[in-house]
Amino acid sequence: MNREIETKAINSIRILSADGIQKANSGHPGLPLGAAPAAYTLWGKFLNFNPSHLQWENRDRFILSAGHGSMLLYSLLHLFSCGLKKEDLMSFRQMGSLTPGHPEYGHTMGVDATTGPLGAGLAMAVGFAMAESHLSAEFNKEGLPLVDHRTYALCGDGCLMEGISSEALSLAGTLNLHKLTILYDSNHISIEGNTEIAFTENVQKRMEAFGFKTLTVEDGNDVSAIAAALQKAKEDDSASYFITVKTDIGYGVPKKQGTASAHGEPLGEENIKEMRKFLNWEYEEAFYIPEEVYAHYQGLLEEKKKAYDAWEAVKTEYAKKYPAEYEKYVSYHDPKKVLDLVNNEGLWAKQEKADATRNSSGEVLQILKEAVPNLFGGAADLAPSTKTEMKGEGFFSKENRLGKNIHFGVRELAMAGIANGILLHGGYRSYASTFFVFSDYIKPMARLSALMRIPQIFILTHDSIGVGEDGPTHEPIEQLAMLRSTPNFRVFRPADRQETAAAWFSALSSTDCPTAIVLSRQNLPQLCRDGKEALQGAYILSDSEKTPELIFIATGSEVELAENAAEILRAEGRAVRVVSMPSMEVFEMQSKEYRDKVLPVSVEKRISVEALSSFGWGKYVGLKGKSLSMDGFGASGPAKELFKHFGFTVENLVNMARSL
Repeated sequence: MNREIETKAINSIRILSADGIQKANSGHPGLPLGAAPAAYTLWGKFLNFNPSHLQWENRDRFILSAGHGSMLLYSLLHLFSCGLKKEDLMSFRQMGSLTPGHPEYGHTMGVDATTGPLGAGLAMAVGFAMAESHLSAEFNKEGLPLVDHRTYALCGDGCLMEGISSEALSLAGTLNLHKLTILYDSNHISIEGNTEIAFTENVQKRMEAFGFKTLTVEDGNDVSAIAAALQKAKEDDSASYFITVKTDIGYGVPKKQGTASAHGEPLGEENIKEMRKFLNWEYEEAFYIPEEVYAHYQGLLEEKKKAYDAWEAVKTEYAKKYPAEYEKYVSYHDPKKVLDLVNNEGLWAKQEKADATRNSSGEVLQILKEAVPNLFGGAADLAPSTKTEMKGEGFFSKENRLGKNIHFGVRELAMAGIANGILLHGGYRSYASTFFVFSDYIKPMARLSALMRIPQIFILTHDSIGVGEDGPTHEPIEQLAMLRSTPNFRVFRPADRQETAAAWFSALSSTDCPTAIVLSRQNLPQLCRDGKEALQGAYILSDSEKTPELIFIATGSEVELAENAAEILRAEGRAVRVVSMPSMEVFEMQSKEYRDKVLPVSVEKRISVEALSSFGWGKYVGLKGKSLSMDGFGASGPAKELFKHFGFTVENLVNMARSL
């Protein structure tokens, strides 16, 4: 290949990135300037994709874990004709543009995952690789590799400092995800200066301990060495690969190169002029790329289209030879398929015996694994407690790629990120599980689920002071309010088996919103008449014959408490309504007429009952209402004693009602 045109092609990435950041007067030029050769080599010579079919199921995935270097990705998407125009690069970081400050999935075509929180991209990359590995094991036939692609991630020093990367890459090494390759932009610079101030371990040795094979490219501008490393990783199916590429941050800018000031601020007009001189870039006009460079990129794309055409031929032959398997493969990618569950009698079966909702969820999961065979998930070393093992489906491992259960290990943060990657990949509905109190560890990745508008499912058990003897470290208080406050996030706290089925159906039928299903450890009575009522978020569980003068609004284990208190008050001649509200967010999605029917504005005497923080209940109880809740931490002791100690008794609730 013509070395001169290749150099121009690489420098085009640098020029577009620097000009975009300068025009915005905001951004991070350091990584795009230093990592441009590695990115060009990967995208130009290895990454399989088709700009005419950006959602091609068998494309290679690329995740920019160092999301602050977004102009690198946007420049690549432009040069490779993936939908970004030069005007989009000129609108970097501006309102309404397709080039936001950090890459956003669903907003910019060609972005496989929303990144920015450092290390998150590495966790999602592990999820992508797991999904590919499972799908290929499930569907590939001799000579017909329907699923055969690789996952690449580009990370920086910051990604590797964040704990999530160690969690995720430790699991990746354990699972031997040999189609996962990490490129490490090693420039030894962070915002505060040289990384030696806080980051001195031998990263390659750490990765080897995780189970990765490591390679080092000493010169980040050596395209041949980068290509050789990528080729070796591609040919070796014995392990995941971690390739260290030593770069100079801000390469090409004499006054900035190798310094912290190159990381996160525009270069300045004078420095950009100096950069053009240093790179022998003869064009002074901002954003100008010569036609010969565009032609070079088009030539690279012609080769990539051949890979797409070859896969189309494989797909056609596969569908002809294995129609049943192909139909199943297509169904795995059909989000509407789960809507059939609304008519599944087993899902909505009545139950009489009192039971913990975590047990109910476990029973529902056994029904769902048959009806939704593309479920793929697990727990953070807690499946026996969270009841999230799909019986008879095996565990995903390096020996068993067909296992549908996942041992995530004690790694809640990475678990949530990996589950996001599985879901983003396509083909599977993923879920992640732990104790509710540890949703604190999950939160950053759950927030990304909401931001990406993906229907991730979180199963969170041991939902209140009902945890009992484990004490306040394990008793959630503020976590429900935390999740409810997250935009585009649904929370279900079901009261029984029927409501638990509704929570699962709502979670699986969602297409643009994650769901947390929050479950009890202690047994609860079966109170809901028809679980489909709970699909409205809140409903009238019981009522008096007259217009209510008081409304109890309760969730989860406290619905029973509200119901018992209401019976006593009704015996005294009071008109009391009990509303079960398993999901505030779903209730708010209903029509005003329905919401007013359940909670008439004329009834101002209201009490919310929930053994968690009162934060957020004000909108439902109003200024004249009250909340029976937990606004301090719990204690260690038997659950029944704790509920009594903190006032969650029928007597106390009845007295609160009488005071109104």
